[in-house]
Amino acid sequence: MAALPALPILFVSPEAPPWVKSGGLGDITAALPAALRRLGHDVRVLVPAYPRVLASRRTATVVATFAAPGGALPACRVLDLGEVNGAPLYALDAPTLYDRPGGAYADDLNREFVDRHLRFGLLSRAAAMIGQAGLSDGFRPEILHCNDWPTGLAPGYARWIGADVRSVITLHNVSHQGNFPPDVLVPLDIPAHAFAIDGVEFHGQVSFLKAGLHYADRITAVSPRYGWEVRTPEGGHGLDGMLRARAAHLRGIVNGIDVDLWNPATDPALAHRYDLASLDDKAVNKRALQERLGLDVTDDLPLFGVVSRLAYQKGLDLLAAIGDDLMRLPAQLVVLGSGDRTEEAAFGALAARHPRQAGVVIGFDETLAHLIEAGADAFLMPSRFEPCGLNQLYSLRYGTPPVVRATGGLLDTVIDASDVNIANGTANGFVFEAPSAPALLDAIHRAVTAWHDRVLWRTLQVNGMRRDSAWDASAREYIEVYRDALA
Repeated sequence: MAALPALPILFVSPEAPPWVKSGGLGDITAALPAALRRLGHDVRVLVPAYPRVLASRRTATVVATFAAPGGALPACRVLDLGEVNGAPLYALDAPTLYDRPGGAYADDLNREFVDRHLRFGLLSRAAAMIGQAGLSDGFRPEILHCNDWPTGLAPGYARWIGADVRSVITLHNVSHQGNFPPDVLVPLDIPAHAFAIDGVEFHGQVSFLKAGLHYADRITAVSPRYGWEVRTPEGGHGLDGMLRARAAHLRGIVNGIDVDLWNPATDPALAHRYDLASLDDKAVNKRALQERLGLDVTDDLPLFGVVSRLAYQKGLDLLAAIGDDLMRLPAQLVVLGSGDRTEEAAFGALAARHPRQAGVVIGFDETLAHLIEAGADAFLMPSRFEPCGLNQLYSLRYGTPPVVRATGGLLDTVIDASDVNIANGTANGFVFEAPSAPALLDAIHRAVTAWHDRVLWRTLQVNGMRRDSAWDASAREYIEVYRDALA
């Protein structure tokens, strides 16, 4: 059988790692295009020309110039910045929209940009125009791979301007929808007929995400479970009806991770590197973590780790509520994160009450995050919802069994240490159902009991470390989605 032809794919993202990144979308932008290229496909990445992106590159070649397309959208250029993260990077240059301090969505003081609709409307329109006309370097995509609401108008623009290109949109978090008042229709040059139920209208507003879900040829979610959850009233945030209607064109694909960056055998952030054959050496990192946070240096207590935003979604308020119970087990806890001020204060107070058992660092430290993954005995992720989650994948790879709530990608990747799963050899962590403090504490109790059974604990560690979390398998599933869209 003849090999199928390579696909030209434009991966469109509002985030530009490593310079502009806020979460899982940034990680996927850095990793998935490179994985697709390793499979032989011609994938290019399009991001806004943020100042930090342009400042990082010595040369930039203009590969397209577009006149102002209409409304309040300005003229723009597409710059070829060379290869970044293993894939060619294009930057959409429109200084009035992108040449300013801050990140993708807000300024340096975390104030949302008031012209976000124009910033990402232009990104979407430019992607569609590239699909229509191609670039001067000869690249013309057959697939636009769009991501979340900031690129949600691209499938619509592609339809409205008659671009011969197919589109796929990936749902990273359906709660962020890009909803704006109807008076943005004219500035965004959206045709009046599109402001309808079968279009961009959503409860009287213009919804970028609804546009993407309506006009895209295929939809993906960042885990199979999340692909189911978004079709429920609880998980769909008002879009569940549309997603149920499009269920035949919706597929959940779990994210991968960068297995070179997250590799305990080569990780320079660790006090001591280890692998499956030298798993006992993991204990050196536990001692280093205890020393760094001022905890008692002992292997007689299980150490639980957290690296997370402190936000309602992440469920860390549930952990704060049982902090003293955790100390009485007894156990140790290390928390790295920032966000909700009440949660920051609660964890700080816990560390003040139990300075030899609880260590808390408010903020983010990449090196410490790696050391926590290696030095903790178990990792806590009590998320209320988690479309995919990455830290549980890091934890599995580092032999640190995760304790997670049964939601989204956590449920797809962590296999509970039930009697059945222990017997059949698949267990690699602990899963609890209810988003409540007692349910979390019960799961932690189970983890502590298992930790004291060193044979069982080693089995859980080995099962986790053997899980293939590389991007290649997921990339192959995306290729199937692209070909389905083209068919």
